[in-house]
Amino acid sequence: MNLSLFFLLMLLLPDLGSGVSGLNIPNCCKGIRFPFVPADEHTDSYPGFNLSCSEDDPVLKLPNLVQLLHVKKDIDYKAQELSVFVPGVCLASFAKNFSLSGSRFEFQKPDLSKYTFFNCSTGDRSDSNSQMNLVPCLGAPGYEVYAVDSDAYVSNLPLISCTKMYNVPPIPSEMIFPGQTLRLKWSKPNCGVLCEAKGRSCRFKNETLLEIECGERLVSRTEAIMKKLKIAGTTLASFLLLLMALAVLRVYSAHLREKINQARIDEFLQDYRTFKPTRYSYIDLKGITDDFKDKLGQGAYGAVYKGSLSKEIHVAVKMLHSSTGNGEEFINEVGTMGKVHHVNVVRLVGFCADGFRRALVYEFLPNESLEKFIFSADGQVRSLSWEKLQRIALGTAKGIEYLHQGCDQRILHFDIKPHNILLDQNFTPKISDFGLAKFCSKDQSAVSMTAARGTMGYIAPEVFSRNFGNVSYKSDVYSFGMLLLEIVSGRKNVDVDVEGRSQIYFPEWIYKHLEQGEELRIRIQEEGDANIARKLTIIGLWCIQWYPIDRPSMKSVVQMLEGDGSDLILPPNPFASQGAKRIDAALPGRRLYQELEAIHEVE
Repeated sequence: MNLSLFFLLMLLLPDLGSGVSGLNIPNCCKGIRFPFVPADEHTDSYPGFNLSCSEDDPVLKLPNLVQLLHVKKDIDYKAQELSVFVPGVCLASFAKNFSLSGSRFEFQKPDLSKYTFFNCSTGDRSDSNSQMNLVPCLGAPGYEVYAVDSDAYVSNLPLISCTKMYNVPPIPSEMIFPGQTLRLKWSKPNCGVLCEAKGRSCRFKNETLLEIECGERLVSRTEAIMKKLKIAGTTLASFLLLLMALAVLRVYSAHLREKINQARIDEFLQDYRTFKPTRYSYIDLKGITDDFKDKLGQGAYGAVYKGSLSKEIHVAVKMLHSSTGNGEEFINEVGTMGKVHHVNVVRLVGFCADGFRRALVYEFLPNESLEKFIFSADGQVRSLSWEKLQRIALGTAKGIEYLHQGCDQRILHFDIKPHNILLDQNFTPKISDFGLAKFCSKDQSAVSMTAARGTMGYIAPEVFSRNFGNVSYKSDVYSFGMLLLEIVSGRKNVDVDVEGRSQIYFPEWIYKHLEQGEELRIRIQEEGDANIARKLTIIGLWCIQWYPIDRPSMKSVVQMLEGDGSDLILPPNPFASQGAKRIDAALPGRRLYQELEAIHEVE
């Protein structure tokens, strides 16, 4: 509404108060028309009607006047009369030399009087005589000035201590009283009778003679404002209608897009009738979550609420934003997890596809994610022992190996990171969030991908650039390697040193320490902790080799994690490669969806 009001005012303000169409008139002369014309306009004017402009009023110059007369704007064009005054000065001061001869004007009142001005000492005379008119503006300390009718008998006037000043020509009585305006009239040009009385404007008939003629119909100020308001209202209404049409079109487009997405999901669910997870309605979910009372967290793709199927069985309900994506992540999640049954993969209990409402129902894991336990605020306190961290790493590796080899089709997760490793009451790790997953056959060495996917800091180099190789299951191996190094360090793979002076790329730093035979000394508390830390570190460095061909498979990673680590050797230094370009991992927790050149699947 404020925008609409502003738009209306912008249309009205330029024309409010304007009088003569087509003239760039000073503000003080707006609304004044023929025969008066501002003196600074290059326009023919009727002789004797030129106006100049003061700060507030138009000014009329008459012959024999010492000072200019200001014109009131309420000019009566029909009667051809106007009022003049001199601001701050009484007209009586000009009475001695006042004359309208030689001008186009005459006094409006025909009865004029001649006056004689007397200078009288203050206090020496009585002013009770009605024939003596005090003129305060001419007085001074010690004396007063009186105007006396020149035809009055001097013997009848109290003129003791008075001295005659001068006689003035016939003038209207208003001129001797303070604060009065003087009414003048003009007879030529006779626009009042010929044109103004008929509601028509007046103008010159030709360029040489002072003849006049009637022009277009006069529009009053009120009519002009109303006309402008009507135009502005029509324009504003059209503008609002356009805005409404655009809004309706946008809502309709969004609605249509949602219907298309919903159709894709419905088609997928129809083809998946043997689906084991339960399909819930939105009303069911409200009952399960007690009307979404207990909120566990909020992510980019929706909020997670705690719910109960019974007193013993608790679930986590992830409500997806209907405006996010085109339904692909929902289909990926349901389609993938419906086929996965493994102790180290979170179990999908059910789902909801009720109209535009979509949700996923998982088993409830009370210890939340691994991220909560390995990234402490001070980087010093660790709430999990090295033995437990090793079991978590091994369980996660087994879960990824199952995705790569244990299903009918190979499942590539593409978003392995601590946040997506959930922990149950016994700290058993379970891989979650399959929204970015892709399927491929087990004998397929590369997958087709037209957009980079994953979280910055965990994305394999080949996902960004095909110079490193094709995208394959080895991309998950790289992400798992970064996860191992973060488990060891207790911090993101890019961090600042203790003094905060420079950035340290932790994988490179830890490789140099191992290469030089130095101890890691990373929060080692008990005997055997150093061996676990070293084993996890070396396996992690093998996993993050720049080229996929140099990385082990997840089956080999599981075998290395199950061993004691004594036979592990340090891998080649990936950071010394001349062709390697550092992937910026300093953007924590942000998913990436970057357009890439498509590569063909290799069967």
